[in-house]
Amino acid sequence: METRAPFIIVGAFVLAAIAAVFGFVFWLHNTAGTGSRTVHHVQFNGPVSGLLVGAAVLFDGIRVGEITHLSLVADKPQQVDATIAVTSGTPVHADTKVGLDFQGLTGVPVIALEGGKQTGVSTATQTLVADPAAGQSMTQAARNALLRVDSVLADNAEPLKSTIANLKIFSAGLAKNTGGLDGIVTGIERMTGGGAAVAPKLAYNLRAPDNFPDPRKAIKGQIAIPVPTAVVMLETQKMLFSPSQDDPDFQTFQWADSVPQLLQAKLIQSFENYDIAHAPLRPIDGLEADDQLLIDVRTFEIKTDPSLTVEIGFSARIIAKNGHLVASRVFQQSQKLDKLDPLSAVAAFNEAFARIATDLITWTTDQL
Repeated sequence: METRAPFIIVGAFVLAAIAAVFGFVFWLHNTAGTGSRTVHHVQFNGPVSGLLVGAAVLFDGIRVGEITHLSLVADKPQQVDATIAVTSGTPVHADTKVGLDFQGLTGVPVIALEGGKQTGVSTATQTLVADPAAGQSMTQAARNALLRVDSVLADNAEPLKSTIANLKIFSAGLAKNTGGLDGIVTGIERMTGGGAAVAPKLAYNLRAPDNFPDPRKAIKGQIAIPVPTAVVMLETQKMLFSPSQDDPDFQTFQWADSVPQLLQAKLIQSFENYDIAHAPLRPIDGLEADDQLLIDVRTFEIKTDPSLTVEIGFSARIIAKNGHLVASRVFQQSQKLDKLDPLSAVAAFNEAFARIATDLITWTTDQL
């Protein structure tokens, strides 16, 4: 007897420890305690994937009980009935909302109750109907959403195809006009005071010749020189190059006026330096000139191939008051350029312009 006594004590102690552990686990699992419970019934009109007997019941996020029974309804295959036991006094009423919630990393399902507008303690058994979508898991909800998206895409396949084609055309147009868009953005930045500071432009002027050989022949009659005609490329104040290039030394360069306007002004000044008393005028309303000297600009640029040269060329026509052509001629002058910079270029243009203006004046006075 004395030998067996310690084993009996040890065995009793182990059983007591096991019972205490089970009791502790039960107490943790049933945080609402072992007090009085109220039983309610919940109807789910759809699957309740993963829901088990013993799963928690939450009311506004607080655990108030657990599921005690789950069963299927034979004559309603889509319906699942659940019995829940919650702490007496939990305000479960007919307007209490029921759904499923998924907790933890593994998404363990629990029944989630949400209080309605009715107040007060409820001890009466209620039959609650869960939201039809309550049993949807995250995967099922995502699958249903994708099915709806697929249906919308199928119904609108042709409009979407047309829209994508239009976007492709639009993006191709943007790619072709990148330079223009960059210019627009730069202009907006300048208007709003943003962007990098722009270097100020330096204006350069042509010099009208004033040294003419003698004897000088007087200009007969009154001549008018309209603004010369030119292609759009020449309607600019920039220095033009052939072949076209963007020389950084000429980024801040500009002529004092557009090429046609500049040539008109300097040709009139050249005639004035030759014979101020009979110099041509600009066409003025009410002034009837005897003749018109019409200029069409052909070239006004720097040629870089095969060598650096300045080229000025235009055609001239003298038209009488009656509209008849008196005379016509093409004028062309070039000047070699030793160094490609604004000052050297302007000096070369002055040399070429002095010769071509002198030829024009001599020819005009001979024809009149």
